[in-house]
Amino acid sequence: MMEFALLASGSKGNSFVVRAGTGLIMIDCGTTKKYLMNCLGQLGIHRDDLDAVLITHDHSDHIAQIRVFADLPVYAPVEIDGIESFHVQPMRPFVIETMKITPLALSHDAPDTVGYVIENGIEKLVYITDTGYVNQNYLPLLKDADYIVMESNHDVAMLMATRRPQFLKYRIYSDQGHLCNEDCADVLSRVITPKTKAVILAHISQEANTREKALETTVRVLNEQCRDRLNEHLIISAAGQHEMIRKGFGYEKMDPGSVSCAPCLECGTDLFHLQ
Repeated sequence: MMEFALLASGSKGNSFVVRAGTGLIMIDCGTTKKYLMNCLGQLGIHRDDLDAVLITHDHSDHIAQIRVFADLPVYAPVEIDGIESFHVQPMRPFVIETMKITPLALSHDAPDTVGYVIENGIEKLVYITDTGYVNQNYLPLLKDADYIVMESNHDVAMLMATRRPQFLKYRIYSDQGHLCNEDCADVLSRVITPKTKAVILAHISQEANTREKALETTVRVLNEQCRDRLNEHLIISAAGQHEMIRKGFGYEKMDPGSVSCAPCLECGTDLFHLQ
């Protein structure tokens, strides 16, 4: 069974670890070294326990601490200065220990950004952040995932109301930017099945979104579009910038973080109830 922990998520840093069978990997290593090492310590993980570090793209909020892990196997879609790495390409799976990992091409303003689908023969985890849209051809591959980490970056109205320069608003809103709440929810509504046990809404903007808005949008769309396909024990969490959301690593159940919800399939309403 898979164990995972979202360590950090947002413009100030991103990192995620997953263990499946004999394999233990980290996806991205943004944020500060002190915070990252503290999180690993809380999980009982030593840096040398990691079998590999996977990189999604070369923006600093995803690779800030890459030199801390430079002597470990690094898998990346682009070259990183001073770092030896294995080159990953979309839809060309590779294996690390007991994990089959399939990179997915994403659309972001960084060269060759990727997401990852991780499988161990029993469970499947999808990790997608930093993309303006999700290629429809990938939807069959994303379906039946047990766990989904999906970007829900901004609320469009909030983004447009910020004092950010117009070009930056356009960049975020564009197909090479970030998924808005509605687009995240739409993708989830197409790929969630009764097998899906947990969804984490990630990379939430601190200025152009709130965790409550991200949750409300996803919950509303899932109830409207695929209520009959929701696992009755589904947990949906909204990630904070610097707080862990984890399953396993000392927790018997999903640790939902500070904001989460689960569907109430017994009360006859179309609402999810905050836990």
